[in-house]
Amino acid sequence: MSDLLTELTAACTGLLSELIAVPSFSGEEQAAAAVLTDFLSSRGLACQHIGNNVIVRQDDFHPDRPTLLLNSHLDTVRPQSGWRHDPFTPTLEDGRLYGLGSNDAGGPLVSLLAVFLYYNEKKNLPWNVIFAATAEEEISGENGITAVLAELGQIDLAIVGEPTGMRLAIAERGLMVLDCVAHGRSGHAARDEGDNAITHALRDIEWFHNYSFARVSPFLGPVKMTVTMIEAGTQHNVVPERCRFVVDVRTTEAYSHEQVLETIRRHVRSEVKPRSVRLRPSGLEESHPFVQAAKKLGIPLFGSATLSDQALLPMPSVKIGPGDSARSHTADEYIELEEIREGVRLYCALLDTFFAADDA
Repeated sequence: MSDLLTELTAACTGLLSELIAVPSFSGEEQAAAAVLTDFLSSRGLACQHIGNNVIVRQDDFHPDRPTLLLNSHLDTVRPQSGWRHDPFTPTLEDGRLYGLGSNDAGGPLVSLLAVFLYYNEKKNLPWNVIFAATAEEEISGENGITAVLAELGQIDLAIVGEPTGMRLAIAERGLMVLDCVAHGRSGHAARDEGDNAITHALRDIEWFHNYSFARVSPFLGPVKMTVTMIEAGTQHNVVPERCRFVVDVRTTEAYSHEQVLETIRRHVRSEVKPRSVRLRPSGLEESHPFVQAAKKLGIPLFGSATLSDQALLPMPSVKIGPGDSARSHTADEYIELEEIREGVRLYCALLDTFFAADDA
């Protein structure tokens, strides 16, 4: 790496220690946003604040150029039991930085910030670059990335920083949770009365179990539907008039949520209501120049089964970052310093290759 990039990486790694030291649970990111703002202000950069979200644009920003968004999240889950370290005391051991949020998503966050600062020093880039550290990712809240989209202007491509081992997720599953109700008619179980709602529910549950959508995502596979909860009845001798069940639906870019819902409602008798259709699947074609740049560098491509803020982004997006998703939400969460250094290096190599192809 260049001397500049080495210095920026070291500075942003120091920032990660500061961020670990302040609790930043979803919806409570004020202190973390303040730490980040102070860091950026010390480098002469003006920040825009929308709630607990922090946005900074490159100095050489031109409205006639396409715009790249670098995004990761400030918030963390609450610490699990079993920590050997204090989750809010950054602890460096054998090249590993321990602390809550170090891996998810502090490592990707500060790596993308180092990348933003590096490109902010350059002039006449073919793309604008915006960095956004956002809130409420862990709960898919309304006050996170959704709250800032209108303020960002036209975004042509987004890189979402999550711990992927620097593999490139070009597809991500969406999520719909369905509340279903099968209707019958109550009656006494000792007599031939009523219309058992459980029987109707079982027929529909069997359909959810067996049905296969025709189109299959090349990176995510088929749409997955799993019945996860069921409730019926008030007492042993009463035929239930309602049976409620919940279906977890993991969607792919092969279908919109509306298409999946229409298919379900066409096949089942139960009442079906989605809790939300916000968490949509995403997918970027392999022919996209950014994906081609990744392939040129030998970066592995994959489809992600786990949700991120990609689900809330209406523009083309990918997910990539240092760290390992298996460490997320675990006791003694950590990120290796070498992972951050390699992440910054690979981000820049990827963007250099992408920008060069776009500028050719």
